[in-house]
Amino acid sequence: MGSTRTEAPAGDLVLHRPTVPARQLVLLFHGVGASPEGFEPLGPALAREDRWVVAVRAPFESGFGAGWQWFPVQGVTEANRAERIAAVMPRFAETVRRWQAHTRLGAAQTVLAGFSQGAIMSLESTQVGAPLAARVVAMSGRFAVPPQTAPAGVAFRFIHGEQDPVIPAAFSAQGAQQLQALGADARVDLLPGLGHGIDPRALALLVRALDFAANG
Repeated sequence: MGSTRTEAPAGDLVLHRPTVPARQLVLLFHGVGASPEGFEPLGPALAREDRWVVAVRAPFESGFGAGWQWFPVQGVTEANRAERIAAVMPRFAETVRRWQAHTRLGAAQTVLAGFSQGAIMSLESTQVGAPLAARVVAMSGRFAVPPQTAPAGVAFRFIHGEQDPVIPAAFSAQGAQQLQALGADARVDLLPGLGHGIDPRALALLVRALDFAANG
């Protein structure tokens, strides 16, 4: 029988292909108004010989006139954010599963690492259906609503700048605490002086989280 290898989603950017049999799939999800190319500077630090590193493009053009988004943020409120996320979550899950099929790696070998809106989508994916990944790294993100479940086998890492003017760091601290109360493996690192971005400290924490997942 011939191979039925699934085609990779269009628009995504492969930052690193494994040079030995792959043991890990890292999917990076950008923020609203951004693009996969924004993750290119991180590629060398995240590369490992047994790891796929893929920057995923959100499916819709951003309302800011540049870049891409999973859901619109114009007019978003605490009341309607969750429904906007729920509307696009099936497409998010499909994207993850298509990359898993393409790389022949399952949820146990997958890490979802998101920044801002990408972190929101990654976190919220753990609250519906079967887990898509064994680890979620949320950078400058948040849950839309407090988590209600701690999926078995899923570890959470929050990385957030204490001076973030877009998504307050308190959301990451609260999310980690709420997950811990539910019995999850959840940790948070709040970085003094960092705003809404990824600096060398945040990148080092991301690398550590990925390496721990790969070796765990």
